[in-house]
Amino acid sequence: MLAVVASSVVSGYAQQPSEPQQSPTAQQKTKRPNIVFILVDNLGYGELGVYGGGILRGAATPRIDKLAGEGTRLLNFNVEAQCTPTRSALMTGRFSIRSGTYAVPIGGVADGLTLWEVTIAELLSGQGYATGIWGKWHLGSAEGRFPTHQGFDEWYGIPRTYDESMWPGQNEATGMWPSLGGKQGWNASIAPLEPIYEARKGEKARQVGELNLDTRRTMEAEITNRAVQFIKRNASASKLFFAFVSSSMVHMPTLPNPEFVGKTGNGDWADFLAEMDYRTGQILDAIKDAGIENNTLVIFASDNGPEATDPWEGDSGPWRGTYFTAMEASLRAPFIIRWPGKIPAGRVSNEIVHVVDMLPTLSRVGGAEIPRDRPIDGVDQLDFFLGKQENSNREGFPAYVADRLSAVKWRNWKMHLIWQVNMYDPPVTLPLPKVINLLTDLKEERDVGAKNSWIGIPMMRILAEFEQSLKKYPPIKAGTPDPYAPPK
Repeated sequence: MLAVVASSVVSGYAQQPSEPQQSPTAQQKTKRPNIVFILVDNLGYGELGVYGGGILRGAATPRIDKLAGEGTRLLNFNVEAQCTPTRSALMTGRFSIRSGTYAVPIGGVADGLTLWEVTIAELLSGQGYATGIWGKWHLGSAEGRFPTHQGFDEWYGIPRTYDESMWPGQNEATGMWPSLGGKQGWNASIAPLEPIYEARKGEKARQVGELNLDTRRTMEAEITNRAVQFIKRNASASKLFFAFVSSSMVHMPTLPNPEFVGKTGNGDWADFLAEMDYRTGQILDAIKDAGIENNTLVIFASDNGPEATDPWEGDSGPWRGTYFTAMEASLRAPFIIRWPGKIPAGRVSNEIVHVVDMLPTLSRVGGAEIPRDRPIDGVDQLDFFLGKQENSNREGFPAYVADRLSAVKWRNWKMHLIWQVNMYDPPVTLPLPKVINLLTDLKEERDVGAKNSWIGIPMMRILAEFEQSLKKYPPIKAGTPDPYAPPK
């Protein structure tokens, strides 16, 4: 199903949940868990030990690997092709093409989610959850669209992205890269450094710093410390919480904290991986020390495939390509989910799950009902995660790269409409779709469409149903200001 609209379900590429979704009883509500969602940034499929990386990438990842053994690990968790679209899809349960958030904003124009969108933080807050986010937001650069206006009680972090920390380095005459100089390079009077904010719901955000190479190195420690304090504070008060740890790792520039520089002996990238694993361990320790481990659902996932820019390229594991494309290296990301005694430990699945599925799934976990006045593309995956069924409730989805419909996935098949392997390659519209069998061709090298023309039937059904949905519910244009209301 691509969308749930009111009580109707668009069929064709998602299986139906095994049981109808109902409002939770009072007894069920008492068993709702805390939710900790750790979303790392541009971590490729091949970086973690449990995904074939770890020591092969210069740094073991024992805490994250152990977390995987305590829960369920997905091999076919799919995201959108860029940071902003994935975060939008996670927050709203809607493909980003619907929300006008289908590309990373360049700057200088209105950006982010309209306040008409309903986020998972708003839904959980409405059910009594304390909500916090630490790290980058990337869904609105202006005060009115900060996370504390979208359901979060507190926020520490940056509105945009970590590339901007490199701006001052343009003028460094002692670095390895040639200096551009203050006249033709970066100048604060033209492009001010990105602010670091601290904010609480109902109050205007307060600038507490600015993003530069020094604060970039210490950002992850601050993100983790604040998340840990939030967990301890709410656990002590016996208050349910949703903690969204929007990690800065491993987004370029990969600059480890001074405490981790040289730790592995394998360079900055490996030191960065070691720090990421350590910070994750700090959060997991805080949950355990607070005595709430059995009542806390933890998700560890990446928002994108690997970096594509020298010298910070990530590793895509067995897949081909980079983020900002519709290749599997872009769409598939690490995903681990743990809820002791509820979600099977040590389970590994190749079933398709998409990041939009998080909103309906976590809404059900938290006792909230999803919006009924708009198309919701996500499907409830809770019974699949709990091990009540072997199959995911999703069979496929359309894959956009920015506003370009680039591919469609169905089961273990993919059909490319636009071909682009690396983010720096030009996207080429194909004269005929290229069909890939993802079980026999992980590198997406062989077009088997001529021998499997039947695959066009379920693929085209997905696309036709989504196109009809877009006609019925026109997408919000990028840069649309608030207040927004859908056309009647």
